[in-house]
Amino acid sequence: MKIKNHLGIAALAAVALAACQPKQEAKPDFLTEEINNIVAQHTIQTDIIEKSGKCLNPRTLDTLGNIVYVPIDDWTSGFFPGSMWLDYDLTKDEKWKNLAEKYTEALDSVKYLKWHHDVGFMIGCSYLTGYRLCGQPEYKDVIVEAAKSLSTRFRPNAGVIQSWDADRGWQGKRGWECPVIIDNMMNLELLFEATRLSGDSTFHKIAVSHADQTMKNHFRADNSCYHVVDYALKDGSVRSRQTAQGYAHESAWARGQAWAIYGFTTCYRYTHDQRYLDQAEKTLNFYLTDKNLPKDLIPYWDFDAPKIPNEPRDASAAACIASALYEMDGYCQGKNYKALADTIVTHLAGPDYKAKVGENGNFILMHSVGSIPHGQEIDVPLNYADYYYEEALIRKRDLENNQPFSFVTEKDSVQ
Repeated sequence: MKIKNHLGIAALAAVALAACQPKQEAKPDFLTEEINNIVAQHTIQTDIIEKSGKCLNPRTLDTLGNIVYVPIDDWTSGFFPGSMWLDYDLTKDEKWKNLAEKYTEALDSVKYLKWHHDVGFMIGCSYLTGYRLCGQPEYKDVIVEAAKSLSTRFRPNAGVIQSWDADRGWQGKRGWECPVIIDNMMNLELLFEATRLSGDSTFHKIAVSHADQTMKNHFRADNSCYHVVDYALKDGSVRSRQTAQGYAHESAWARGQAWAIYGFTTCYRYTHDQRYLDQAEKTLNFYLTDKNLPKDLIPYWDFDAPKIPNEPRDASAAACIASALYEMDGYCQGKNYKALADTIVTHLAGPDYKAKVGENGNFILMHSVGSIPHGQEIDVPLNYADYYYEEALIRKRDLENNQPFSFVTEKDSVQ
């Protein structure tokens, strides 16, 4: 009886002691923490834009730490509007939807842009992302019109979409005829979706032709990719293989590898052609096994840069690959690509790469590289690094909640 009384007193004392202790709030889970950080940064960023009275489009920081805003014909103009759509997807807060619509619709005339290939990035990340989330019928028309514009750059003799005009700007000094950069793989999604939305198989066929020629001509024996392949317009033969943004013609530019992995994974989504998924995996294997890949899987800007480990990292390449890996995980059973993606995302979310709120020009990630050979955007935030990081978070969320892959529109494709 005494034992029971002692136990009862002890229990009451424990309850009383617990009641006196300050309550500790449960620590937010990983995704919640990341969403809170993104919302905080983008709230500051959009407040600046809204107070300006202009529809500004932030891309990066200059060497003095000032935010660099870009016009609508800049190749990166779709990423910030796209990030607003991703904010809406992550939060379901109508504020982000309203801003996404405003910043997206400012790009309307881009659908007629024909002087470079990046209309796929520009309209795909903005209008297509918005259409997937909210289904505005007028967005469908913009997507299809943009695909028509992109299709004007298709060169039948070579079977590819020409990336840059060979007589424009610095490209005109290279002696190219029909330069095609690996980045162009990222624009094919717009064409595949245009076929889904319009029923016109022309777009799909152009995308497949471009993917096939890229797979044939852009890769080395070790499955790393060249940045630029120049084709002869007359007969489609390869004139040269070079780089514009990498360290050297035969080096492996990190973001180029990311574009290849992501781009061929996307091609597999729309075609179910195993060759495309195989190529994505082969290039991923090169990426993962190269001796110069750091343990955190965030690459140096070029795998062959001469001063490794004293070279800038490229968070944008890592974010793009992480997003691709979450998609690949659904296609490649038993390979646990999700674990690799989680490793990358966890490091990007750490203090080495994620900026503190109110710093870094209100961009999410630090330490990306635009083009070292051009002396541009070296070790700075970039809006496309943030976009693909958010996209990766959404794909991670959906995988972990057993939700269907959401980065498609209608189920049946026309080929």
